[in-house]
Amino acid sequence: MVRPLAAQDNYEIQVYGSQTVAPKTTMLELHSNFTVDGSKPLPGSEYTADGTYPTNHALHETVEITQGLTSWSEVGFYIFTSSRSGQGIQWVGDHIRPRVRVPDSWHWPVGVSLSTEIGYQRRDFSTDTWTWEIRPIVDKQIGRWYFAVNPALERSFHGQSVSQGVGFSPNAKISYDFTKVITGGLEYYASYGRLGSFDDFHNQQQQFFPAIDLNVSPNWEINFGVGIGPTAGTDHLIVKAIVGRRFDWSGHHERGSSMSTQ
Repeated sequence: MVRPLAAQDNYEIQVYGSQTVAPKTTMLELHSNFTVDGSKPLPGSEYTADGTYPTNHALHETVEITQGLTSWSEVGFYIFTSSRSGQGIQWVGDHIRPRVRVPDSWHWPVGVSLSTEIGYQRRDFSTDTWTWEIRPIVDKQIGRWYFAVNPALERSFHGQSVSQGVGFSPNAKISYDFTKVITGGLEYYASYGRLGSFDDFHNQQQQFFPAIDLNVSPNWEINFGVGIGPTAGTDHLIVKAIVGRRFDWSGHHERGSSMSTQ
C-alpha cells in the first residue's frame, strides 16, 4: 500500500543495486505483489480508516521501464496498478526516476549511486498524492556474498504527510550465491517516520523478505520473496515476484555497466 512517506511500499518491492543500465539498453520489468494479509476496510465502508482502499488480497502489478543514458546514468518510469475482487484493475499512479552512479574508472571500493524519484498516486490509494524520494545506494560483492543498503529520504508535497517534513525509509539486502544460478538472501524494508522524531516501533513499517534470485542470464532478472510485517503499521504477509528483461539496441552484447546486481 502507498502509505504516507513511503514511495516504494508494496508496488515495487526491491533493494536497488548501484549499477545502472548500459547506454542503448532498455530494461523492462514487471513487479507482481500479492498481499495475503493486509489492511481491512472499516465496517460498512470500502475504505480503511485513512480513506484509502484496503490492501488485503490486493494484487499490485507495476511496469518499470528503465533506459540507459550513459555509462553512469539512466532514467526509469513506473506505472502502478492495483486489482481486488469487485474493483477490477485500476491505475494507481506514475513515477519517474533518474539515477547516476560513480563511474567504474574511479575505482571506489564499493558501488555507489544516487536516484531521485518523483510522482503521483491517486488519493484512493495513498494519503499523499505527490511525493519525492532521494535514494543513496551503496553495495558490495565479496566473493559469494552481496550487500546493499538504500537509506532513502522521502517528502510529500501534497497530502496528509506534508507537515511531517522528511521521512526516513531504509532498505537493505544481504545475499549469498549458493550456485551460479541460485542466490538466496534477506531483504529489509522500513519506514521509520519523520527525521528527528521517529514513530514508535508499533507504528513503523517493518518488513522482512526471505528472497531468491535466479541468475539464468545477464539479460534476465528474476526475484521471488515472501514478506513478513511484524508491526501494526505494516501489511503482515506479502508474496512478491520480479521478472525483468534487458534489450540491447547497440547491436552487440556486453556485461559491464549493463549488469544490475539486485
